[in-house]
Amino acid sequence: MNIFTSLSSIPQTLKGSVIAIGNFDGVHLGHRALIDMAKNLATANHKPLGVLTFEPHPRALFRPDDPPFRLTPPALKHGLLLQCGVDFIVSLPFDWDFASQSAEAFVSRILKDSLSPSHIIIGEGFGFGQLRKGNVETIRAAGIPVTECTPERNGVGEIYSSTTIRNAFRGGDIDAGNKMLGWEWEISGVVVRGDRRGHELGYPTANVGLSDLLHPAYGIYAAQVMIEGEDQWRMAAVNIGIRPMFEVKVGQVEAHILDFPDRDFYGRVLRVRPVKRLRGEAKFASLDALVEQMERDCMDARVALASSK
Repeated sequence: MNIFTSLSSIPQTLKGSVIAIGNFDGVHLGHRALIDMAKNLATANHKPLGVLTFEPHPRALFRPDDPPFRLTPPALKHGLLLQCGVDFIVSLPFDWDFASQSAEAFVSRILKDSLSPSHIIIGEGFGFGQLRKGNVETIRAAGIPVTECTPERNGVGEIYSSTTIRNAFRGGDIDAGNKMLGWEWEISGVVVRGDRRGHELGYPTANVGLSDLLHPAYGIYAAQVMIEGEDQWRMAAVNIGIRPMFEVKVGQVEAHILDFPDRDFYGRVLRVRPVKRLRGEAKFASLDALVEQMERDCMDARVALASSK
């Protein structure tokens, strides 16, 4: 992967590229329209196509007490961008020193001196530099050709946005969120050892943390999962949340893989693609009632996954 995390690591051969700038959390259909515009321009002019983005997401710096909101952790975001046909990514560390530089310094130090782009593509209303004072006119005044991309809209005129997608997932509407993304959203993480309550109840689970990834509406989901080292998606009934029966303090993902032997794969990465929310989390009067509901959840997951094919 051609991913550069410092200005000094960018080779001279990539100067003069077409550069798309943005946070690109989600790499949704609106982002892809902007990247396609940049790609068409780069192809027509026989130039490399690059993306300039930032990590962590600026919102994490400015509003650290916000609930988790990321749709795509860095590795997933970078992978999706490269799938869009980007030749290289410049992912710069976003800290207070970076955030406090003036818009003019951003243009001079990063754009002109380090990237020397032949053309820049940004989204409508994109701001940069201290207090986000920089805009398309700041870039244009520096003599750099720039195009502001009009936001892409869906069939009913709504703008594709990461905020709208986050709201869909937080409301449990996986299908609506995926349609705006243009790909199937997933949660991935290393499988960790839990308290083995699922195993004791006859429904063993593979557990992964949510970390700073967006927490979708808590509840039971029909999902597809893939275990690191395998190349097939398996059906699963997945609990996302805090398990009210057992009062887990931090939201997590617990996947019961259907028709799969209870085997140890701790330490391996599990990819979880929620397909449909079946119900919300609930606290039951007894463990027997919980087990009966888990059996129903597995049956409902099979039905939902069969109808989604």
